[in-house]
Amino acid sequence: MDKQLVFRTVHEPVAGEKWQSLFDLHWPAYERWYLSESERERPGYLACYNALERHMPELVPTYERLCAFAGGGDLAARMLSLYRPPAYITGCSQAVLARADANLLVRNYDYPPELCEGTILYSHWNERRVIAMTDCLWGVLDGINDRGLSVSLAFGGRTVVGDGFGAPIILRYLLEFCDSTPEAAKVLARVPTHMAYNITVTDAQGHYITAMIAPDRPASIRRVQVATNHQRKIEWYAHALASETLIRERQLSILVSDDATTEARLISAFAAPPLYRSDYRRGLGTIYTSVYWPRQGRVQFRWPCQSLDLSFTHFEETTLGIHYASRAIHTA
Repeated sequence: MDKQLVFRTVHEPVAGEKWQSLFDLHWPAYERWYLSESERERPGYLACYNALERHMPELVPTYERLCAFAGGGDLAARMLSLYRPPAYITGCSQAVLARADANLLVRNYDYPPELCEGTILYSHWNERRVIAMTDCLWGVLDGINDRGLSVSLAFGGRTVVGDGFGAPIILRYLLEFCDSTPEAAKVLARVPTHMAYNITVTDAQGHYITAMIAPDRPASIRRVQVATNHQRKIEWYAHALASETLIRERQLSILVSDDATTEARLISAFAAPPLYRSDYRRGLGTIYTSVYWPRQGRVQFRWPCQSLDLSFTHFEETTLGIHYASRAIHTA
């Protein structure tokens, strides 16, 4: 059976009625998700607030504003903190091409379509303008700020769950308060995560890193251009086999190390196997491809039959319906 996802571009520099409408639309599903392991498994409001204030204090005023638009309820405030949320698993492939004639970040987001918000949000909540594919209503799956910092996440391929934040809120923090890859690396080294994730970062100067973060060991931050769904070695073999993480990593490594690889060649590789995946029945299909150009402040979201071009100087509000099937994808 086909699955459909409606993508929305939302332009709202200061959080207000549009964000509140998104909250009202998605909250029933997020409430079920947040309580899926019983409410007793989730931390209380004070623990959530204190964790944010300790690790990402600059983000607290924005958090308080969004909580107010969400109605000020205890459960919504706890969920929006993304502190010790329920576990969730994605696929994803991501790569940086950083040369004198090329500077971009490309990623495929592999996940069940019915669990993706599909919201591309333009915001200006703090000093930096941000364009990002959102998750958990204000977190970030991938995005860029007006300084050129570009980020994306991929599941790290480990089952360990611990004391920390969901990766989307950490990426939001990076885009709101960091200008460069070195600044982002310092944040990734100190902010705790509740699961293993691989965070790829690049900036307008062409500096890049991939940070392998986890709740049970220090972050490994290296000058690596590609990331899929394992950290150095395979630790969850069933997931690694199903997601083909090693095959995808090898494909990307070959591409970025080849001097003949152009921006167009790298982007096109994400539209074909093994990087592009169509196993939507198991939640391992590609939902979208995003391409970020840090120097130009530009992003393109891509599907096999459609694309959206956005920037900080040109961001139109629109909707786009995408249908997913196991072997095909088309627009409505």
